[in-house]
Amino acid sequence: MASTTRNSPRPKRIVRNAGGLTHLDARGRVRMVDVGGKPVTRREAIARGRIEMAPETLAAILGGRLHKGEALAVARVAGIMAAKRTHELIPLCHQLPLEVVEVGFRSAAGAAALEIQARTVTTARTGVEMEAMVAVSAAALAIYDMAKAIDRAMVIGAIRLVSKRGGRSGNFIRAGEASWPSQE
Repeated sequence: MASTTRNSPRPKRIVRNAGGLTHLDARGRVRMVDVGGKPVTRREAIARGRIEMAPETLAAILGGRLHKGEALAVARVAGIMAAKRTHELIPLCHQLPLEVVEVGFRSAAGAAALEIQARTVTTARTGVEMEAMVAVSAAALAIYDMAKAIDRAMVIGAIRLVSKRGGRSGNFIRAGEASWPSQE
């Protein structure tokens, strides 16, 4: 292994931003993106995730039979609260004025699992995708916490952006995602 002295110059890194990574400056240093010049537009994002569990655990959650209380109500509030604090959890996210945060649940077809969906809306200069994904993540973790006394083998996963609307990059819709009934 080569040794270096304190006074030896560091090799210069050449950073090519070919992929358009906006959180890196010309020298490859992490930075928060300046969104000041972007127009204020309405933006919406939907994210989903899943928590797999034993069939008995799913029945206890859906039947409201957990000792800790109503898991889905707690998970819904956890998701909403987390979305509102995304900028504190994800280092380079901007703080956004959220207009809507909806968190919903449904049983996964043919599996002992709950699917989680979060919808976030803002009128701002940057998108709300991270807020939707953080809401799903926190809701899944809250479900785990509520039911861990009866099932520590639960698996959280498949957290993904399903769709986004608004902003300079336009709309995105993930192929193969079935629509959910309205959460209103």
